[in-house]
Amino acid sequence: MVNMRTKVIAGNWKMNNDISQTTELINGLKTALSSASLKATVIVCPPYTSLGAAQQLIANSVIKLGAQDVSLHDSGAYTGEVSVSMLKSVGCSYVIVGHSERRQYHHETNEIINQKAKKVLAGSLIPIICVGETLEEREKNITNQVLTTQVKGVLSGFPAADVEKSIVAYEPVWAIGTGKTATKEQAEEAHQVIRNVIAQLYSAATADKVVIQYGGSVKADNAKELLSQPNIDGALVGGACLKADSFSAIVTAV
Repeated sequence: MVNMRTKVIAGNWKMNNDISQTTELINGLKTALSSASLKATVIVCPPYTSLGAAQQLIANSVIKLGAQDVSLHDSGAYTGEVSVSMLKSVGCSYVIVGHSERRQYHHETNEIINQKAKKVLAGSLIPIICVGETLEEREKNITNQVLTTQVKGVLSGFPAADVEKSIVAYEPVWAIGTGKTATKEQAEEAHQVIRNVIAQLYSAATADKVVIQYGGSVKADNAKELLSQPNIDGALVGGACLKADSFSAIVTAV
């Protein structure tokens, strides 16, 4: 099949940038990306405290807004939680769910991630659903089993139409913030496994429509070779998204 998928480059700011730093970074991005003939959807995912400011700054620009997480609940006595409707009201179009740091530090399971993704879709937003193996799992040669279990778990109960709307991000945990990057062959192989699992669960046509991003120490100098792989449809960028020049270089590598 001909790949008609649009490349999606998302920047996960994690716990970085106050309002003034947000303003500086987004203004820098707008300048850097305005002249480029974009071939990708560009998303920034600031911390909750910067979402309002970011939405105002990106108005009338090519940049879309995403959040880094969401609550399982719609409202109520859940101190510190933020709901889908709150994210929607501040202008988010995308929500990252199940990032490996949420799995690791907040003990989020495939089931919780599945429920969050369903909440996001029910609110007419697009989930960026993260999967990926640890270094120990890769060294035991069980990467494919881990990815298969995760993909089945996070997509459980999804109708095909919702799968096609969703974005899956493959992020090998051993390559996040470590400076290590999966080779283009390793990344492509994992993306292929994910797409094959979706094809088995649904159909080849559905699998062919799903955008699968790579996340794991993506930088300006390795973006081009990663993004040239047939099953890699973009990047979920960490550290390199915190500077306008490095993030825009990844976008223009598409």
